[in-house]
Amino acid sequence: MRPLTEAETRAVFEKLGKYIGENIQLLVDRPDGTYCFRLHRDRVYYLSEKLLKLAASVPRDSLVAPGTCFGKFTKSQKFRLSVTALDFLAPYAKYKVWVKPGSEQSFLYGNHVLKSGLGRITENTAQYQGVVVYSMADVPLGFGVAAKSTQECRKVDPLAIVVFHQADVGEYVRNEDTLT
Repeated sequence: MRPLTEAETRAVFEKLGKYIGENIQLLVDRPDGTYCFRLHRDRVYYLSEKLLKLAASVPRDSLVAPGTCFGKFTKSQKFRLSVTALDFLAPYAKYKVWVKPGSEQSFLYGNHVLKSGLGRITENTAQYQGVVVYSMADVPLGFGVAAKSTQECRKVDPLAIVVFHQADVGEYVRNEDTLT
């Protein structure tokens, strides 16, 4: 387990910035202590400094997951955000999309959000902006990328894609063997 390099930190913060903007600072300097990001086996973990000191005494081979996995680096060194980061992204999300109850299951099976399933969308959402997807009961379901801006969503066909699927809580069941 080691600290992130400059390039890795930039890649992680750029990806997080797509979803929570300047609120990244709130992830690091929290009222309950200081938190940090660490790399272990190509995965980026988010953990408190107290837990970091305790994890330092565990041998590297025995250490499975020192904190919450925020994502992983691919072989081409691109950072891919994981659904396990949803609990930390949702409270700080700048742009949100709410899906209708009939479309929740479709999204949780890994499909994109269509205009017909769109309940609400945050005002002034730009195209290709990172969004957190909620149910109409304000339960975070996952996150994705806005395929259309808020203005375009008002005019498009009901079968047009408005949010590209990135990750959802259904992955806990579908990919339980690979999530750490």
